[in-house]
Amino acid sequence: MLLFVGLGNPGNLHVWNRHNVGFMAVDAIAKRHGFPPWRRRFQGVATEGALGGERVQLLLPGTFMNESGRAAAEAMHFYKLALSDVVAFHDELDLPPAKVRVKTGGGIAGHNGLRSLTAHIGNDYRRVRIGIGHPGVKELVHGYVLSDFPKTERPWVEALIDIVADNAPSLARGEDASFQNKVHLAMDAKGFGPKEPTDDKA
Repeated sequence: MLLFVGLGNPGNLHVWNRHNVGFMAVDAIAKRHGFPPWRRRFQGVATEGALGGERVQLLLPGTFMNESGRAAAEAMHFYKLALSDVVAFHDELDLPPAKVRVKTGGGIAGHNGLRSLTAHIGNDYRRVRIGIGHPGVKELVHGYVLSDFPKTERPWVEALIDIVADNAPSLARGEDASFQNKVHLAMDAKGFGPKEPTDDKA
């Protein structure tokens, strides 16, 4: 059993927030791969299905971003999962829009969802980092992540979420590098590849 956790804030007000791109990705995986309807579990909503030959529990915490770890820890303890079984999907300021990187462990870079996860379950879980870009000034970050993607950006957001969902079986099989490459190739093919250089150590 694997646990895929989308990081975001519940409620209609936050649906298109940049901070909710992790929610968007996990919800798209559920739809694309025919998971059963979401039901209330683990202080959020969850659904279970098969991906890449693995059983996967999808979880959208209902605790708001700052307490995401409470919901994830409850699910993790219920299924007796190891940290290596947990994959968090989250927005990443340090990557340009449309860039996706997968890594295990690392810093939290001020992300309150990651801070909560690390506090409740430990740090060495896998992370699907979905680039949203940076507003350029630290003081603008809070408002930036809690604002909606503008309509001009929604085409690449929707394309990326669909492509992440398409290739989620690779993540379930532990083929992180393959998943990352497939996502980038598919985004490039659609003309949505990142236009600026990135530091892969970010």
